[in-house]
Amino acid sequence: MLTVRLPNVFLHGFVLVAALAAIPTSVFAQSDAARAPDNASARKYGSGWNCDRGYREVSGACARVELPANAHLATNGHGWECERGYQAGVDRCIPIVLPSNAYLDSMGDDWKCIRGYRRADRSCLEIEVPSNAFLNVAGDGWSCERGYRETTDNCVPIKVPVNGYATNTSFGVGWACDRHFRAVGDACKPVEIPENAFFVDAAYGTGWQCVRGYSAVGAACAAVQVPTHAHLDYSGHGWECDRPYRKEGDRCEQV
Repeated sequence: MLTVRLPNVFLHGFVLVAALAAIPTSVFAQSDAARAPDNASARKYGSGWNCDRGYREVSGACARVELPANAHLATNGHGWECERGYQAGVDRCIPIVLPSNAYLDSMGDDWKCIRGYRRADRSCLEIEVPSNAFLNVAGDGWSCERGYRETTDNCVPIKVPVNGYATNTSFGVGWACDRHFRAVGDACKPVEIPENAFFVDAAYGTGWQCVRGYSAVGAACAAVQVPTHAHLDYSGHGWECDRPYRKEGDRCEQV
């Protein structure tokens, strides 16, 4: 039977690891607690310590959190927050001064204007709604009625051309053309559809598309010339070679 003898250095290492593993974790916790400064506790997990609630770490020690007037301990217990109605300064809580027609926001550390007023520096100014306009949903601005569009400080009527209609949008010219018409400058012109084409209701392009088997050539639709050993492609407006042929110019050559 072959017996393997380990060097003493390995045996000593195994003994050391086994000895460390046998030491309860509470011993390490007690050691961390012994090294912790006043008003601190050893961490439940891992090594080190944390300051107790109401204290904060300063240069390796735990200093009491000094609460200014109208403040309370923060949620983490190591700082402070101002009471509702106050804003935090460098080392104090500053009372919030509400201007007329304002109220504290939900956080209690700032204010908002009531509906119909807008914030301007430290005051709330009444919103002047022009003719043919109304307060927006937020109540801090205005929007124009249908058929009008916004300029700098008023609402001007939208001039809708013949064969067009008002879109009631806050952007663009404020109108669009009826079906089968397209915008050309300030007018709506009829879409000229060539033979072998159909109308396409889109804000861009020619307003028409060739039927399958035809392709657009200028303002007309020309028949797609499909060579021998080829077929119309997926779009229907071109062709591709059958297998095992490949495209060579305007014909299909066998590979």
